[in-house]
Amino acid sequence: MGSAEEGQGRWVVHGERTLYDDRWVRLGKADITTPSGDGFEHHTVTLPSAAVIAVLDPSGEHVLMSYRHRFVPDVWGWELPGGLLDPEERPEQTAVREALEETGHRVGSVEHVATFEPMIGTVRSPHHVFVGRDAEPVAEPTEFDEGVYEWVPLARVRSLIAEGRIRSSGTLIALLHILAS
Repeated sequence: MGSAEEGQGRWVVHGERTLYDDRWVRLGKADITTPSGDGFEHHTVTLPSAAVIAVLDPSGEHVLMSYRHRFVPDVWGWELPGGLLDPEERPEQTAVREALEETGHRVGSVEHVATFEPMIGTVRSPHHVFVGRDAEPVAEPTEFDEGVYEWVPLARVRSLIAEGRIRSSGTLIALLHILAS
């Protein structure tokens, strides 16, 4: 992408003020001008960065997932291990730590798949997606509110997605990457 392309269509931010701020969410209002010259205030939401990891079994035919309830949208669904980055962690460290805490498996090799913004027009919250291999069970899980993990056949993933039983954006990106590979 050249600099001319990046300059065309840019929204200009003249300033941003915080309306609410705590460790989980910051709500702001930005004074912006659109490429057509319209100016207005636009809400912004900043959330902590997160990481998710698809842990594959040695055959590459199963992925470690939990079936759990999410109270905000009030839905049940299959998810991969993941969580928020600690301030001193790199994203891949978070993914590996979360896999160990939630599943008791230590991941050997880690591949970065993508970094994405789940609601890029309003929310700042980089999400980092990984695939982990060479995992071995080394401990009991220490996180007990994340659901019970089981090895789900990758052959079943397409139907779980089609049935709406996988809704987490990071989980979808990781699994679609694996299916496309």
